[in-house]
Amino acid sequence: MAFQRIPPIQCLVTFEAVARLRSASRAAEELCVTTSAVSHRIRQLESHLGFTLFRRGEFNLTADGAAYIGHVRSGLASLEQMTGQPGGKPAARLRLAVTPTFCRQFLMPRLELFRNAYPEIDLVLQVSIPLLDVKAETADLEVRFGIGGYTDVEYRPIVDDVLSPACSPSYLHEFGPFEGFASEAEVARARLIRSPLEPWSPWFAHCGMAPKEPSVGTQFNDLGLVYDAAATGFGVALVRLKLGAAWLESGRLVRLSPRSVSSLHKHFLCWAPGALERWECSAFAEWLMQALVAPLAQPPAA
Repeated sequence: MAFQRIPPIQCLVTFEAVARLRSASRAAEELCVTTSAVSHRIRQLESHLGFTLFRRGEFNLTADGAAYIGHVRSGLASLEQMTGQPGGKPAARLRLAVTPTFCRQFLMPRLELFRNAYPEIDLVLQVSIPLLDVKAETADLEVRFGIGGYTDVEYRPIVDDVLSPACSPSYLHEFGPFEGFASEAEVARARLIRSPLEPWSPWFAHCGMAPKEPSVGTQFNDLGLVYDAAATGFGVALVRLKLGAAWLESGRLVRLSPRSVSSLHKHFLCWAPGALERWECSAFAEWLMQALVAPLAQPPAA
């Protein structure tokens, strides 16, 4: 049986090495070939496949390359097992500290994509406390929630958001209606759910209201708990429209205003200086930036 459609194995091995190391010269050193041989093999593979694997002038994967690398790594791993040779290089371990609600809403639904693209990376997740920058143990990368300006790490913003008041349908039925939740009278007759992670003052200022930050009422130090409390009828919460999308789209929360205001806080990916020189850290950072802007695949309709 002929397998003309299967690319040459040396091209696949070279593609995997370049994608992992992000460098033609480092791949050439690992494979004991010249850099020009690496370039030739990549061009040969692209010609065979009919699409581009890397962005021009870079070693970042294209969308087609990112989709293909998972299949290549799976196939090479199967071949390695068939040879009876154990393991080869040990898995790279990457420790990520991440805030709870960000992890549940943004990261966990996408982790299968990362596992498929980088099966050789063992990802260790640990919880960090928003605003306090407290982690269970030392991490290679960290997702922080705050205003930025960090002096102890390098960082880049990964998710910003806007805010709008929302409550449960049952709370709205019992205590509504609210006409945009933009007057002091409406705010005064509502139970406001508080959190140091999301103060009410930006909403008050946006609506031209004078009330001070509320000092009494239910308070939570996790935004997911804020949204859960609002969904069970505790009162009105100030909801981030991206982070709280699951609550809003399911109908557990309903917006009280079509208006929104930018949050004071963003999510940042942070790392110690030099950490991105490790290929697994660089690979995860690049993957996360791309994954957060790509729409999640929807499950098929029943």
